[in-house]
Amino acid sequence: MALHTETSRSRLIIYNAIIEDAGIYRCQATDAGGHTEEASVVLEIYQRLTFRDVQSPQEFRHGETAEVVCDVISSPVPVVVWYYQDREITEEHNSKFQLLPNNNLQIHQVTKADEGVYRCEASVEARGEIDFVDIAVVVNVPPVLSVSQQSFNATADYQESVTFTCITSGSPDPVVTWHRKGQQLVPSEQHVFNRMEGGRSMLTIRNIRQGDGGTYSCKATNKAGSQERELFLKVFVQPHITQLKNVTAVEGSAAMISCVAEGEPLPDISWRRASDGQTFVDGDKGQYGRFEVRGRHGKSVLTISGVRLTDLGRFDCEALSRIGGHQKSMFLDIEYIPKFLTNHTIYYSWEGNPVNISCDVMSNPPATMLWRRERFTISAEGTANTRVHSLEGKSVLEVTPMSDRDFGRYNCTARNNIGVRYQEFILAQADVPSNPYSVRLSAVSQRLATVTFMKPDSHGGVPISYYLVQYKEVGSQDWRDVKSHSVQTTVVLTGLEPNTTYEVRVAAVNGKGQGEFSHTETFQTLPIREPSPPAVHGQRGMGKAYRLGLVKQDDGGMPIVEYIVKYKTDKEEQWMTKLVPGANDFAMLQPLQWNTRYEVEITARNVKGLSEPTFYQFFMPQKPDITAESLFSGLGLGAVVGLGLGALLLLLVLVDVSCFFLRHCGLLMCITRSLCSKKTATSGKGKEIEEGKAAYLKLPLKEENGKESLKPDTIEIKVHSDNSLHTKPDDSKA
Repeated sequence: MALHTETSRSRLIIYNAIIEDAGIYRCQATDAGGHTEEASVVLEIYQRLTFRDVQSPQEFRHGETAEVVCDVISSPVPVVVWYYQDREITEEHNSKFQLLPNNNLQIHQVTKADEGVYRCEASVEARGEIDFVDIAVVVNVPPVLSVSQQSFNATADYQESVTFTCITSGSPDPVVTWHRKGQQLVPSEQHVFNRMEGGRSMLTIRNIRQGDGGTYSCKATNKAGSQERELFLKVFVQPHITQLKNVTAVEGSAAMISCVAEGEPLPDISWRRASDGQTFVDGDKGQYGRFEVRGRHGKSVLTISGVRLTDLGRFDCEALSRIGGHQKSMFLDIEYIPKFLTNHTIYYSWEGNPVNISCDVMSNPPATMLWRRERFTISAEGTANTRVHSLEGKSVLEVTPMSDRDFGRYNCTARNNIGVRYQEFILAQADVPSNPYSVRLSAVSQRLATVTFMKPDSHGGVPISYYLVQYKEVGSQDWRDVKSHSVQTTVVLTGLEPNTTYEVRVAAVNGKGQGEFSHTETFQTLPIREPSPPAVHGQRGMGKAYRLGLVKQDDGGMPIVEYIVKYKTDKEEQWMTKLVPGANDFAMLQPLQWNTRYEVEITARNVKGLSEPTFYQFFMPQKPDITAESLFSGLGLGAVVGLGLGALLLLLVLVDVSCFFLRHCGLLMCITRSLCSKKTATSGKGKEIEEGKAAYLKLPLKEENGKESLKPDTIEIKVHSDNSLHTKPDDSKA
């Protein structure tokens, strides 16, 4: 406060007024005669809305009664309303929310679902003042700890590892620690800690020794509390398979597979077939009684009766005890008599055409294959018209028939140490294909026709190479040939004459030759007519031009001679006409008017006449502004740099020429002086004086202020033989 007293008045000034400064102030005045008067002043101070030290976030423990603090003051006392998820919180019957007299919000048995942002809104209606503060409510959930496996077995001295896994949840995320014998474990070479997603914490114990057995505890801790679970590691000597070997058996015989294992306690042994996952244990005889297992004192024997090829493959022996297991695999190999893989035993060919007869065999061990012809063995080197090609599991006999004697039966013999098998092949003479049928004509126009037909019933023993389509005009004797693409049964005839009757027939061709022709069909091409209207598409050209794209449609059987393009503005009556050659695929309309709509009528003409017109409209935009940016926008970077360098070079030349004439300096002056000095040295001064030749120097005049004049006036100086000087104005000035 500050008191200022003057002659006739006194002022009391209160700086930074607070609520406590409100009240009644009395001013008392006493005159010289001792008479006293006083006056009272009532000072009211209103407190604006103020939130005092409102904390956000505010944390609470799951399940407790939470009181969200919102300390707000004002005078008069404010009205406080709470909001959650944009909805006002009201005190309803059995509601878990309660508004306390101190304006705080009480939440009964708060849960994670109550977590979020709450808004505390205070208002003083008398002043129309309102304010709010957002408070984040965080619910801390005590740790919940679970273990997927509580007891573990391990084998000592086998450099094995065991991983304990604790799954934790809580909010905030709990901190997990591992303990043993009351001591917290720390990361080391033997103890490895890992934290994974989903609250999974793992302790891996490496290189397990017998002393590592015992109780371990996993402890999860956060702000809301802690929880601890115990895990147990029991260390034993794990089972170990010491004997298991691969076995080879012959198809149809019996196979015996032995597996020996050791461990403490002594393990039980079981078998599993890898091909289908079927398991066999001691006492089982398996499906159909072919599999039998007998075991005793750590040894198990699997006996397979009547071995089949389906038994071929891997078998797993598993030694299992209550503290672990060990598994090893062996391979059962089955030997069997050769088996032929193909039923294709008939081949076709013709004289002079080589054919490969393939004999494919599957056998174990691999078979030796021989070819026979009429009880004679064909040697590996072959004969004049036969060759033998041997591959793994296959023997190919290449036969080139030279006469009828080369056709007939060939025998393939496959042999291994299990047995021998034979397969007979027949080499038959191929024939030409039979004739195609159901010849049909479609899509017949003035110049084109499409021929379709059905494949022949017989290909003659060898694949069809292509189809030959022949056609001619009725009355003509000259057939024209068209080959199909590969073995497609559709052929398009081109280059036909309009309004003409044709005959067509089809034959199939294979390696043997051409078969018979089909029944001859007759068709007539369409007569010549006017062309169809052209299709049109357009796009802006350069400047005041427009490009019309012309797409030829049906030409009516004769080439398009020309396109007649008529165009005008939508405000004019008179058409402008442009003739475009029929070979062109566009028409350029120019010059056109800016900001104008145009109508176009395009007609195609052939020798028969005119097509129906095609109508088209387009709009020319407003004239574009030409700016420096638009001028250079079409130039590349190299062109712009080149223009810049050219302008700079021109400027340097102009400066050098100006210096030559005005200052007698510059590159041009140096070149001139150099040339003049060379000329003088060559001719000699004495000779020039004796002969009376004058040297002329054109010097620029100077103004009175000493500056060189820019006018072209010069003084001519003549040097005569008597060394006298005479001057006169330049004749050019006269």
